[in-house]
Amino acid sequence: MQEWLLRRPAAGAVLEGDPMVSRPWGELPVAARAAIERRTGPVVRAEIPSAGRNSDFSATLHLRDGGRVFCKGIADAGGRRGAMHRHEAEVNAWLPAVIAPRLLWRVEVGEWLLLGFECVAGRHADLAPGSPDPAKIVPVLDVMAEELAACPVKAPLLAEQWGRLAAWRRLAKDLPPGLDPWARDHLDELVAGEARAIELVAGDHLVHTDLHSLNILVGDVGARVVDWAWSRRGNPAVDTAFLIPRLIAAGHEPEAAERWAESVVCWQGTPAATRTAFAVAIWGIWQLLERDHPLPHRPALTAAARAWALHRLDQRVYGPAEDGQG
Repeated sequence: MQEWLLRRPAAGAVLEGDPMVSRPWGELPVAARAAIERRTGPVVRAEIPSAGRNSDFSATLHLRDGGRVFCKGIADAGGRRGAMHRHEAEVNAWLPAVIAPRLLWRVEVGEWLLLGFECVAGRHADLAPGSPDPAKIVPVLDVMAEELAACPVKAPLLAEQWGRLAAWRRLAKDLPPGLDPWARDHLDELVAGEARAIELVAGDHLVHTDLHSLNILVGDVGARVVDWAWSRRGNPAVDTAFLIPRLIAAGHEPEAAERWAESVVCWQGTPAATRTAFAVAIWGIWQLLERDHPLPHRPALTAAARAWALHRLDQRVYGPAEDGQG
């Protein structure tokens, strides 16, 4: 997750881990700064964002000519994070401008890989109850579902990723000490639900998979989505599914979060059993991450995903039927 303008997180934001420690502009290698300025002109000031974890350098660059560019990069271009940044650069070429800021240039100097994006006006989305921002996100999700079908960019399959992760199956073999008692008593059902979700999440749409308040910029006329490094191919409804626990973590009741989701066109056509399977799988993912890779924000998200999944399961819609909504 990255910050595209120097803004404070919105009141409804669940912060993604510890604040990023970005290198100052002056500590970038001379060759890297020179390569950037060949594309931007002289940089007079660099504003460091307040959050983020995936970049060694991240800043809004203020230029001598009055322009601004958002730049982020990593110092291990040949490593895993380098692959993530390259993937984001490749994906950006296929994203409509109404969805995401445009990639302006890519620079590789030594071990550094740096990306320069247009700097767009906006603030991080406020997902809290009473905020107008969730409604502004809906049109972006609709455009994503419509425009990113059969996107030609190469991207990993989300179904394969979920299959390798197999969160509930792993948790069942090594139960966390604080696992919800209901989950302990229904592990077979949760493992089965996860297996169904792996099948149902398959698709040929490009999906973001990491939508949260810091990856959504809201402006006067709408919202745009940033940080596509985790994008995959899958069922377009999964991005709405990922956002529902975020709304719950921001203070919404599960019923209210689902009412919001009903505004999204592709969610309207998503069968009830698919919705429930996604809720079960997402709960498992956050539960496993909390156990194996604990971070300050994860308990709240695990609790939110649990609340949504139990809400779905209490509706008794989890089963073989794939018709009907709700």
